[in-house]
Amino acid sequence: MLVALVVTGAAALAIGAGSGGLRASAPEETLSAPDAPSRDAPKTVVSLNLCTDQLAMMLAAPGQLAAVTALAANPRTSAMAEKAADLPVIHGRAEEVYLMAPDLVLAGRFTDRATVDMLRRLGLRVEEFNPAYALSDIPDRLARMGDLLGRPDRAEALIDRFNADLAALRHDNKGPRAALYYANGYTSGDTSLAGQILRAAGFENIATEMGFGAIGALPLEMLAMAAPDVVVTGNPYPGASRAEAVMEHPVVTALKRGRVNGTVTDRDWVCGTPHALRAVTAMADLRRRVEAAR
Repeated sequence: MLVALVVTGAAALAIGAGSGGLRASAPEETLSAPDAPSRDAPKTVVSLNLCTDQLAMMLAAPGQLAAVTALAANPRTSAMAEKAADLPVIHGRAEEVYLMAPDLVLAGRFTDRATVDMLRRLGLRVEEFNPAYALSDIPDRLARMGDLLGRPDRAEALIDRFNADLAALRHDNKGPRAALYYANGYTSGDTSLAGQILRAAGFENIATEMGFGAIGALPLEMLAMAAPDVVVTGNPYPGASRAEAVMEHPVVTALKRGRVNGTVTDRDWVCGTPHALRAVTAMADLRRRVEAAR
């Protein structure tokens, strides 16, 4: 039985908690009282990237994080939108960041280069984070953020919980075959965060069978001939987009017609944070539904 799952479009580039061992509360909400930052920790921190926004919100001491991006407050893209709503929001302009006189600016590797370069020329300390391409990258990102914010003990506690939850969720037996299919016909293999989420949940990824590593274009003909048990497609954003039109192609529609469907959001797929485990949990729930329908 073919099962179709709908996932929002931004997950192509990078579901709530269910069964399978993951605790339902947010990772940062069940730790003991936060440790005080080290004496030399930055007092005013500004983030310019959705993923550093969330890592910093998980680890910063009260009052330490001065501003996050607008994306952090968007519940469609951010797993921590409710928390971000209590923080000032910036829009990535060097001028607004400089006027906040931060001790530390957090950026992503693909943050606007002109902004990053200008802030450095103005004498501000800017630390850049690479995207997480694997679940195993998440502890490294937490550890580095903890060190930068002077909160290594809190980071270590989050890492320990993440590792324990992932071990409880991971399903190593050979499972149903799944296809990830996004805007412009892109797919993700096992060397991407999305591919690793799929694998940890117990699915076989047809993109890996076809030789895809991270991200690449998957022709509709190959998708149809692969005959996956599960199709994970994109849920278009409001408005029209030719890039997303492929997800309404008759081939994709035929693969999904009359099958069990599910809907998930971008927020737990996009960034390498412990919230990615909610995506693993939802995928594991879907795998069990597929297996039960066989």
